[in-house]
Amino acid sequence: MSNLSDDTLRKILVQIQNQAISAQKQLSLVRAQIASKEKEKKILTLTVRELGTVPEAKENKMYKGVGKMFIEQPREEINREHSTLDKSLTEEISNLTKKAKYLEKQFDEANGQLKDIFHSQQRQEAAA
Repeated sequence: MSNLSDDTLRKILVQIQNQAISAQKQLSLVRAQIASKEKEKKILTLTVRELGTVPEAKENKMYKGVGKMFIEQPREEINREHSTLDKSLTEEISNLTKKAKYLEKQFDEANGQLKDIFHSQQRQEAAA
C-alpha cells in the first residue's frame, strides 16, 4: 500500500466506508421487517388457537372481516387461508433471515478491510 497516494487511499477508504454504512442501513431495515413478520405470525398463531376452541357445530358460523363488514365463510376455507398465510410468513421470515446474514457478512467484511488498511498504514509509519 506504500505505492498508493494519499488521495487514492482516501478514495478507497471512503468507498469501503460507504459500503459498510449501506450494509448497516439495509441490515436494520431487514431486521425491522423480520420483527414485523414475526409479530404477524404470533397474531396468526393466537387466532388459530382461539378458533380451535370454538366447537365445530353447524350453528357456529364463521365470519371474516372485510373492511367494515363481515362475510360468512366456511370453517374449512378460513383454516385453509390461515394455513397458507402461515406457510407464507414462515418462508418470508426464512428469506429475510438469510438476507440479514448476508448483510452482516458484508458489513463485517467492510469493517475488516478498513481495519486491515489502518493497521498496514500504522506499520508503514512505524517502519519509516
